[in-house]
Amino acid sequence: MRNFDSLTVLLVCWIPVSQPLEVQSGKEVTLLCSNFSSSPTLIFWFRVTKRAKLSCIAAMFKPHEPASFCAGFQNGKFEMSSNLSTVFLKIKQVDLLDSGLYFCGFKMQSSPVIVEATDLVVHDTFIGLPNVMSLILGVLTVFLITVIVCLAVKIKKLQKGIFIMITLKKEEQLFSILKHLHYAAVTFLPKTESPHRPASATEVDPDVIYSSTR
Repeated sequence: MRNFDSLTVLLVCWIPVSQPLEVQSGKEVTLLCSNFSSSPTLIFWFRVTKRAKLSCIAAMFKPHEPASFCAGFQNGKFEMSSNLSTVFLKIKQVDLLDSGLYFCGFKMQSSPVIVEATDLVVHDTFIGLPNVMSLILGVLTVFLITVIVCLAVKIKKLQKGIFIMITLKKEEQLFSILKHLHYAAVTFLPKTESPHRPASATEVDPDVIYSSTR
């Protein structure tokens, strides 16, 4: 078993790995592997975790036959099946411990031959919470900016209206002052008669006798 683990770890170093398959915890995922054998062959699935721990999952000799599960994987969480073209490994309700590198292959002269590898990455359910919070904060920021812009426009219009009212009030006051000045310029006060006004030349005193000489 130790030799098997060492050889498998060495094969992991050069075997091509597909793009990481990311899934949320609690979901169901199905891994695929091409059916590389046209004759009955012992096909197996195994997993390598981040701790470099190799674990046999299941093995199958012929398509449409029940798979044999290795120790620790007999809880009904894993299902292995196959048809003429593809080998499947279904994992129910994945969790963080299911993350790892999954391989399918077969044995040739007691040595494992790896055909395909899939990197399964399981995310916690709450991993999307920061993204939701960022989205909410972004929406609130846009909303606050919109409110501030609207208030600034309203304040600008209010200031403009107040300025117009003050200007009209000043013009009205100026017009009133000019109107009073106009009336003051054309109004004449009545002339008072002096008590010592000299007698008119044509006015005749009845108590005086006038004479004329030729």
